[in-house]
Amino acid sequence: MSDTTPSSTRPDPADQADRLDQAGPTGPAEDAPVTGPTGVSDADAERVLRSQLAEYDLAEEDLAVLEGGLDEDGLEVEDVRPVVAVVGRPNVGKSTLVNRILGRREAVVQDVPGVTRDRVSYPVDWAGRQFTLVDTGGWDARVEGLALQVAEQAEVAVELADAVVFVVDGTVGATAVDEAVVKMLRRAGKPVVLVANKVDDARGEADATALWSLGLGQPFPVSALHGRGTGDMLDAVLEVLPEKTSLPSESSAVRRVALVGRPNVGKSSLLNALVGSERVVVNAVAGTTRDPVDEMVELGGRTWRVVDTAGIRRKHRSSVGADFYAGLRTQAAIERAEVAVVLVDASEVLSEQDVRVVQNAVDAGRAVVLAVNKWDLVDEERRRYLERELEIELVQVPWAPRVNLSAMTGRHLDRLVPAMDRALASWEHRVPTGRLNALVAEIVAGHPHPVRGGKQPRILYATQAGVRPPTFVLFTTGFLEAGYRRFVERRLREEFGFVGTPIEVTVRARERRKRT
Repeated sequence: MSDTTPSSTRPDPADQADRLDQAGPTGPAEDAPVTGPTGVSDADAERVLRSQLAEYDLAEEDLAVLEGGLDEDGLEVEDVRPVVAVVGRPNVGKSTLVNRILGRREAVVQDVPGVTRDRVSYPVDWAGRQFTLVDTGGWDARVEGLALQVAEQAEVAVELADAVVFVVDGTVGATAVDEAVVKMLRRAGKPVVLVANKVDDARGEADATALWSLGLGQPFPVSALHGRGTGDMLDAVLEVLPEKTSLPSESSAVRRVALVGRPNVGKSSLLNALVGSERVVVNAVAGTTRDPVDEMVELGGRTWRVVDTAGIRRKHRSSVGADFYAGLRTQAAIERAEVAVVLVDASEVLSEQDVRVVQNAVDAGRAVVLAVNKWDLVDEERRRYLERELEIELVQVPWAPRVNLSAMTGRHLDRLVPAMDRALASWEHRVPTGRLNALVAEIVAGHPHPVRGGKQPRILYATQAGVRPPTFVLFTTGFLEAGYRRFVERRLREEFGFVGTPIEVTVRARERRKRT
């Protein structure tokens, strides 16, 4: 996917050249003497490709990527900023409030409900305190289809937040949907700051006092459109916000594992087998587990936090009650984990649910291990069919390490930790920039992009912008087709041994700077 940047954010060409020269290689110093596949040293290949960037019009964010957002060990600096989620029913002005807090038009605003669909994060600095603000779509429990997915995103945002700003339309007052949001917030147990939006005058402030009836404490009258009262509201947010996020950090010494899969594949049985006791209830009836169950487990001489989650059902969009919230909590558990162990039932044909569970873990950017459970229940014929099913149905994750095991008998459980270690090592792997660009030079020379419309885009330079999962940025002269991007990803996996982790490849197409 190409990336465009407004010209107002582009640096002066002379400053751009100076920063490119001063930045130098972003990889470790020891990569200089290494020789790449083409026989040219990695450092030389990088130097040649990087020099080409001086001729192209780069944005400030491009230079920031080139100057590096990684620490000396090649890992992203831990983000300990607390997280604030902005929630409320549709069209109460959440995105307008987010824009007011940011001081710029960042979130899309329109006078119709449902414009915001995904949850989006923004860094905020207020009164010397930094935190992350998460804008969400409108929450409504009585929706289905796309609107339900939007509500799910809002629920997950609350699960992953340290505090919540609950926005209500002050001109309308509390509605039945607002009451439903209050129930959801009470279940989450997070600190809540109640905001009565669209209050433009003193009379509106008097009307806003009626929101005390929601039982969330003092309502703060605010006009997100004009900025009225937002300062007092932000001060109240800082009072309930911790200095650092209370959510588990990526660099925690205790690894976090989520056991996920469709109902009745043996997730709870596997957790009991790892713990060595009947920690959770196991029953042949699908859906026994509703709430994620955390357990500290000693595996391979180290402590792991293993979470048994509820099964992800086929008809989650239309599910209600306990099943609906179990699915939401499962998604939140995946996003809090570092590695997702996806269980499938070897004795049954792989289903659409199995594929969707795997895709959920990949979309969340988690390391993935495929655990084929109930291996003791299958014969040779079933195993042959299963191999074919895995090859066809899970074609999107051929890179995921696989363990054939039996939670009931304990067979091959000892293979699970080495598989998770391999996946996590790849998930956090940093490729030296010199080696990366030596591979890019080989790709460009041996397999150039096809000519389309009389033009042949090529890769100018590559850098790894992040880990967990590995994220690569390609600076190019034009848009790269999806097939070519997949080819580049495959070469990255072959060359650098990425196993058990998704890879994100972002393309930034840049134009040659016009000479004056």
